Amino acid sequence: MQLLGIAGSLRKGSYNRALLRAAAELAPPGAVLEEHDLRGLPIYDGDLEAAGDPEPVTALKDAIRRADALVIATPEYNRGIPGGLKNAIDWASRPALASPLAGKPVAIMGASTGRGGTARAQQQLREALGFPRAMVLEEPEILVPEAYLYFDEDGELVDQETRGQIAELLASLARVPVLAAVVDAGNIAPVD
Repeated sequence: MQLLGIAGSLRKGSYNRALLRAAAELAPPGAVLEEHDLRGLPIYDGDLEAAGDPEPVTALKDAIRRADALVIATPEYNRGIPGGLKNAIDWASRPALASPLAGKPVAIMGASTGRGGTARAQQQLREALGFPRAMVLEEPEILVPEAYLYFDEDGELVDQETRGQIAELLASLARVPVLAAVVDAGNIAPVD
């Protein structure tokens, strides 16, 4: 199983990139998580899109298409998702009826230095992913507040409870593509 990790923070030393590193370590047997960096992605512009997707956009869409599922780790900026992450979703949601996000299983988690643990950002992220019809897991919900308490000085996730939650989230995600394949085959009607 190929998992695509996307960090909403562009900082190399971000807690959310550290969550993705932990997820790569905790992935179920047979699953591999590779991170896609959003740096260099232009701001969504319909004129750019009409002229043909720029290379960084094509690379993002191709990475999403190749992946069996996505793992997104988002910080919370000003009570919402970072602009760069929203921009990536805007690009990936196009074209509207043929988005690479359509039917793609997605797991969400997030770390923040604040007490809210990215709850608002995760809700906005779920809403943004709903339009292109991504299949976003509802549980387990991984909110890491005051992240500096969960990571050591090398940026490694040392909180065992959070590590267990991430392993559970990835195990749940690994089961979703099987269900999606059954729905795609026409054996089960998708739930509205």
